Amino acid sequence: MKTKLTTIYILLLTVFASSFTTNANTKKDPDKDKVIIYVLKNILTRGHYVQKELNDDFSEHVYNSFIDGLDPSKRYFTQDDLKEFSQFKYEIDNQLLDNKIDFYKLVYGRFLEKMKSAKTYYGVLLTQSFDFSKKESIDIDYDKMPFAKNENELVDYWRKQLKLQVLSNIENLQDLQVEKTKKDPKTVQKTFEDFEHEARTKVLKNMDDLYLRIEELEHADWYSTFLNSVVSGFGPHTTYMSPRSKSRFDQDMSGKLEGIGARLQKKGIYTHIFELVSGGPAWKQGELEAGDIILKVAQGEEEPLDIVGMRLDDAIKFIKGPKGTEVRLTVKKKIDGSTKVISITRDVVELEETFVKSSIVEKDGKKYGIINLPKFYIDFSDTNGRDSAKDMEQEIARLQSEGVEGLIVDLRNNGGGSLKTAIEIGGLFINEGPIVQVKYRGEQPIIKKDTDPKIQWNGPLVVMVNEFSASASEIFAAAMQDYKRGVILGGKQTYGKGTVQNILPINRFAQNYPDDLGAIKMTIQKFYRINGGSTQIEGVYSDIAMPDRYSYMEVGERDLEGALPWDKVAQAKYTQTNSYENFNDVLYNSKNRINSDSKFKMINEYAKWLKANQERTTYSLNYKDFLAESKKQDKSGDQFKEVFKFDSNLKFLSPKYEFDLFKKDSVLEDKRMAWHKNLSKDIYVNEALNVLSELKMNRNLEPVKN
Repeated sequence: MKTKLTTIYILLLTVFASSFTTNANTKKDPDKDKVIIYVLKNILTRGHYVQKELNDDFSEHVYNSFIDGLDPSKRYFTQDDLKEFSQFKYEIDNQLLDNKIDFYKLVYGRFLEKMKSAKTYYGVLLTQSFDFSKKESIDIDYDKMPFAKNENELVDYWRKQLKLQVLSNIENLQDLQVEKTKKDPKTVQKTFEDFEHEARTKVLKNMDDLYLRIEELEHADWYSTFLNSVVSGFGPHTTYMSPRSKSRFDQDMSGKLEGIGARLQKKGIYTHIFELVSGGPAWKQGELEAGDIILKVAQGEEEPLDIVGMRLDDAIKFIKGPKGTEVRLTVKKKIDGSTKVISITRDVVELEETFVKSSIVEKDGKKYGIINLPKFYIDFSDTNGRDSAKDMEQEIARLQSEGVEGLIVDLRNNGGGSLKTAIEIGGLFINEGPIVQVKYRGEQPIIKKDTDPKIQWNGPLVVMVNEFSASASEIFAAAMQDYKRGVILGGKQTYGKGTVQNILPINRFAQNYPDDLGAIKMTIQKFYRINGGSTQIEGVYSDIAMPDRYSYMEVGERDLEGALPWDKVAQAKYTQTNSYENFNDVLYNSKNRINSDSKFKMINEYAKWLKANQERTTYSLNYKDFLAESKKQDKSGDQFKEVFKFDSNLKFLSPKYEFDLFKKDSVLEDKRMAWHKNLSKDIYVNEALNVLSELKMNRNLEPVKN
């Protein structure tokens, strides 16, 4: 794949070289927005998996997507605005070809004007009580709702949305009083007027906080919305990443950052410490605490910078920094309100929740291991750093040393990550052979193989998935299913993302531009199972399907606009492992247990109830009717209050190597104890263990060739 990508880079660089250099020479300070557009359109039209023309259909997509991105709740624009905007509805493609952004300038400029008006609207509307006796309703299906005809109707849209928020808050406050009165009959009873005033005040504060955060956004943030409207025309997983977004993506993929190890939160004009990262520099230093407020930031002995009122992203820039450097924080302590200067030496901070973790459980006298893999992580900047494949291999070895006889790999809610690590992890469970096929636009598929004959785990294997297991998770699950190496257990089918994206820094194609222009995450390949079928749209169908809360929800790739279709290629040559002597019997037994289990029947009914509620979009704004509807809703939901209440009475423990870690890190120990408690109450894990305990390895293996 590397060779192919290099070819794409060279092709694009050759195309851009003369054009961009001419631009840069004729204008010493080229317009940044136009430069990004110029580069993006050339990268996409030449390198994207889907070949698309910039035509009227594409123009209409950008038009609708950008307006919806700015005003999804129809709070700002009117039909008069739309009439003016519509001059560009079928001209955006032509504008992009000419590196013009007149449409963006018009809509963004109008949006800024409307934002100012909006603060007046909600401010005035919330100064007095609404008429709750009026018979009226609101439909919150904003996709189907037309834009307001004029400013008067727009204000009425605001009125209804705010009224719904106030009603919801009144109900919550009344319910809270009922609960307090049950505990203390002497609780002072508030009137409806009290509740109404309190609810309205709360909604006003929430709106003020919201617009404070909105006003912190810069032009670049809104322009990113426009750029994503453009690139999304090529597919739902092609996105523009601003420099800040790219930095967060790298951090998310590697599971580490350089800084002080604190999660920050903006409250009003202040930057608060929300949480310390266990094992990080601030945690080790010991003086900084959750709830403290950072007032000033100094780089070593330099003059401190006041960050009060600063947007959170900018404050983080000053607090983060390279390993080994000193930052001095002027902090207002939560405990006593005193002001203190705290010196912290920055270091590499590992985000523990990113990485593999495991647990051991004993069932019927046998030990089993469960490995949770949150994502297929890798540090692209450090080939010697941690990645999910290395960590999985090590974790399996640790479990083997403690005598586990079966293994569960939990990929629920794992949205994917590195294709490379997915292939390597697949190789831990088979001798050698193909894991996945990848295909560039207009070319034959390339078979990606595990070439290492070593098998790290050759015992019973269950892979847990759900509707949010996607991409690399589906590659691994599909390979284990095609080889019949493991049992796939979970939701009916996985997410269905069968495409591969690559990150391209825009400055690579605009080398004369001094500022960081961000990056584009672009779909360059589709991947296919070794049996030839794509996981796109279809996902991986579980060998044992279990009802869950998402069973009837629209949450998969198939529900995304512009998703690529399912197709297939030729099957790769591979040999099934023929691992189990009772594979079909185990599946049959599990399905019978699930179908006859009253708990799973109830979960299925709950999933149908959730689907029905998801489709409900109309609410009464009459106080009595609103409460009556709400009580009816609550009553219908009462039957599901204990739908997930379950206890296997099994005891899950950490592998022995973690015990030494707990001596140094009590926070990590608390996190593991909470996870183990959840595992014991997880009905899906319980069934996975039932399946695992029944699987019998075929010791007289007769490979089945495909």
